[in-house]
Formats: sequence, C-alpha cells, structure tokens
Amino acid sequence: MIGTWIMAALRNRRFFSFEELNAAIQEKLTEFNAKPFQKKKGSRLSAFLEEEKDFLMPLPASMYETAIWSKATIQPDYLITVGGCKYSVPYEYIGKEVEIRSTEKSVEVFYQSLRIASHPRRQYSQEPFYVPEHMPEKHRRYLEYNAESFLEWAMGVGPSTLGVVKRFLTLHKVEQQGYKPCTSLMRLADRYSMERLEKACERALGYTPEPSLKNITAILKNGQDKVRIPVDSQRQSSAQGITRGASYFRGGDL
Repeated sequence: MIGTWIMAALRNRRFFSFEELNAAIQEKLTEFNAKPFQKKKGSRLSAFLEEEKDFLMPLPASMYETAIWSKATIQPDYLITVGGCKYSVPYEYIGKEVEIRSTEKSVEVFYQSLRIASHPRRQYSQEPFYVPEHMPEKHRRYLEYNAESFLEWAMGVGPSTLGVVKRFLTLHKVEQQGYKPCTSLMRLADRYSMERLEKACERALGYTPEPSLKNITAILKNGQDKVRIPVDSQRQSSAQGITRGASYFRGGDL
C-alpha cells in the first residue's frame, strides 16, 4: 500500500540522481506516516512513538552475513577443509562429526551446538592454519623448533650427530623440510640414548658422507653401533669414494 501511494505521488516527477529520488521518497514517507487515521485518533507516527518505540530491540552490532553450513568428521590430523584452506580444531574431537559455519570473513566449527573453533577466513593456502592450543603437546613443541634449536641439541649429543643434523637441514631447498628428520633423530635419542645415537651417527658417516634417517635407524635397530670393528677392516671414506680395509681383500674374505 505505502509503496503504491508513494509511486503514485511521484509518478509525474523526473529525477536525475538516486540521491534526489531517495530524498523525495523520504519526504513522501514522512508525509504518509503523519497522515491521520480515518477511523481512529492519531497517525502511524504517533502510534509508533506511543505504543511501539519503547519495545524495540537495538540493532545487531554487525551486519548480517550469509553463511554456508556443512558437516565433516574430524580426521587424525584434526583439520577441516573449507574452500582452498585447511583449519585446525582441538585434537580431542578426532573422529567426531562437527558442523561448519563458513562466511566470507570467518570459519566456525560446532560440536553439539558448542563452538569449538573459530578462524579468520582465508582465500587459499597450501599450508594448514593451526592454532597451538588445538595441538597435542608433542605437536606443539614441534612448531617451536627451528634450525638453531636443532643444532644446539645436536652439539650436546656429539660431533657426529651435529654433522648429521647439519646434513638434514641443508638437504632440502626449504629449511623447514629438514625439521621432520631432525625431530625423528631426537626421538631415536629418547628411545636408544644419546650415547648410542652418537655412535650410530658416527658409524653412518663412516659408511657415507650423506647418511639418511633410515640408515641411522637400521644401525640402532640392529645394534651395529655396539659392535667394535677393527680399523683395518672398516669402510673408510676417501676422495675416491668408499674403500675397505686391506684385510677385507685377503684370500678367503671375498
């Protein structure tokens, strides 16, 4: 009704901007609300001021956002995927089905109507977005590692371990890719002791100047770090490559 009344009142007028049109509509809207009722006292404006205004709720602090809801089961890496990005949730919810509310600016995760995670929305990233509080303690410590901390730890173990760690950190184009084998090396020290790890690294470096984590793990697993090998029968590194002691090539040893 009100739209028809205003359009009829303005149908013969010509406007050259939206500002001019909106001002004319506001004028007619004020006029319409102030018109007296035909069958009772007052107007729409007076009825609003006397009966409705005091009961109005304040407007929301932020504008309404369109949201997309979806469901997902949390995988062992405790990540969810929205668009081109992955976001973390608390690891305690691994295996649980959650609801995801994604908007243009945020990603929220709910479990049984309880919000358990919230992230700013990103457009795209190959690397997942982790919140440290969502991670188990051992994973959280891993994020705190850097090249300096690995080197400092290796120096405390021994020169051979330090050489292996340096090799791991320079093996890849991106330094952070070497963090995983360095962390695995630390776990080997926890499992077998730092003394055995140092001997295993020394043995591995005696075999090749570029030892791998697999080499060192095999040495520890098979107890080769405990076996004392005579000097003349050990493999020795040289400018020509890996050579064997003289006794290895004597009759009966081939």
